[in-house]
Amino acid sequence: MSIKNNIVDLKKELPPHARLIAVSKTQSAEKVLEAYQTGHRVFGENKVQELAGKYEQLPKDIEWHLIGHLQTNKVKYVVPFVSLIHSVDSIKLLEEINKQAAKINRVVSCLLQVHIAEEETKFGFDATEVTSLLLSGKISSWKHIKIIGLMGMATFTENHDQVRKEFKSLKHLFEKLKQGTLPTQVIMQELSMGMSGDYKIALEEGSTLIRVGTAIFGERNYNIQ
Repeated sequence: MSIKNNIVDLKKELPPHARLIAVSKTQSAEKVLEAYQTGHRVFGENKVQELAGKYEQLPKDIEWHLIGHLQTNKVKYVVPFVSLIHSVDSIKLLEEINKQAAKINRVVSCLLQVHIAEEETKFGFDATEVTSLLLSGKISSWKHIKIIGLMGMATFTENHDQVRKEFKSLKHLFEKLKQGTLPTQVIMQELSMGMSGDYKIALEEGSTLIRVGTAIFGERNYNIQ
């Protein structure tokens, strides 16, 4: 299996408006470097500790995305360097990101995670909560956050029709918000949906960021420290 070939093949499938996030969770820094040496620069991690560790070890021109669930007490560790936080799923978390970013005078880009799956295990706002948050005026007081789109995870199922329906619903919300009047810190630019098993459907439904790990690196290495 060639990491280089996998990245090249995946990029050939991308429409002009979409980007690939190489999800390197549980993979070694050496494997990330192998992907980096193909010219790829956008990587995603699920866990704060692993993300911070790889940030220290690897080249500083990597654009790091946090794609996993983020606890408020871990925010301070990623705010100094993260390029985009995909998984913002509560007002409390937004407030904490703003607070920590203010301390270092940085504006952090975020996506609001929307719960589109039928599984209860997934995190996120529902469509109504997202809409009311964006209309509430609260965001105007958060000067160190920029919301640049939405993120969603489809149900883990072989039923492609269901996955497509869930992605369609997120794209519909994205377009609806895009056409409305949004606060100055909000722009509907990125739609993060699609992983190794369903990214082709996600691209067909308008994803601008696909989060792909195993289709690049192979199976996860759970022995990584």
